[in-house]
Amino acid sequence: MARAGIQMLLLVAAVVISAASGSSIPEEVAYNPLEHDSLHGKHFDGGEHNAQFDHEAFLGPDESKKFDNLTPEESRRRLGLIVDRIDENKDGFVTLPELKNWIAYTQRRYIDEDVGRLWKEHNPEKNESISWESYRKTVYGFMDDLSNEEKEKEENGISYKSLLKRDRNRWAAADLDLDDKLTREEFTAFLHPEDHPKMKYVVLTETINDLDKDKDGKISVDEYIGDMYRAAEPGDEEPEWVANEREAFSNHRDLDKDGYLNVEEVKQWIAPHDFDHSESEAKHLMFEADVDHDDQLTKAEILDKYDVFVGSQATDFGEALARHDEF
Repeated sequence: MARAGIQMLLLVAAVVISAASGSSIPEEVAYNPLEHDSLHGKHFDGGEHNAQFDHEAFLGPDESKKFDNLTPEESRRRLGLIVDRIDENKDGFVTLPELKNWIAYTQRRYIDEDVGRLWKEHNPEKNESISWESYRKTVYGFMDDLSNEEKEKEENGISYKSLLKRDRNRWAAADLDLDDKLTREEFTAFLHPEDHPKMKYVVLTETINDLDKDKDGKISVDEYIGDMYRAAEPGDEEPEWVANEREAFSNHRDLDKDGYLNVEEVKQWIAPHDFDHSESEAKHLMFEADVDHDDQLTKAEILDKYDVFVGSQATDFGEALARHDEF
């Protein structure tokens, strides 16, 4: 799998589950925990490069959605305006540090806006904190009317009951003062644990729980591959990239060569020491667009590779552009 080392740290894509009746989480539930899980999708999905990953890293998840309906011409025009913002010293070139700063900025902006919106929804009385019971009633109150069978029914390996347990554990980890309430700062750690050093163990535990299908506390090669690839039909021949990933599992992931990934090996895989996501993504984008290999990008180089940065996808970028002025 080409450039697999640049894949996102957090491996588990959010899935949509249903209750036994087949209905999804009720519409009246203001907050869907799956939509704000922060365990984002992979940079390389199914052995293929996931361009949407780059779009979200460059623009932020919310802004990237606005690029879904533009023509290539309009995408280039609007991207050109963004490039002018990224070029901090206005010398006509985008350097790696400038690109890294931009990516870090868009991610901070997304988190701030996401937390602000949900904080307002869950805290209409503008209290200093939100209690677990208040949060539970808002998000999972519908479960009070479900049977145990409905609560425990799994779809894509996840049940309502397991979601509730996951949120409860994550809430406890974010609750630093142990009052079973979350301040806005703690609520941010709850919603976006990947950005908080004190929540690393929670992210690691959730990742292992998602991959460890047989619940033996370790990840087999089939569980590792199963997170990336599932055959359409039993007996289908695996693509070549799957064989390469099996080899990577044995040669690079399974450090003690026992055929499994233990907790420490999973940690080394998904959260290597001193890994900087913004820098990694900036290097990837630079690699894709730097045609003359001078370690800087002209506006022409970026616009020529517009589909790498934003795709042919966005609608009204005016509001976002206005906010870019604060950068």
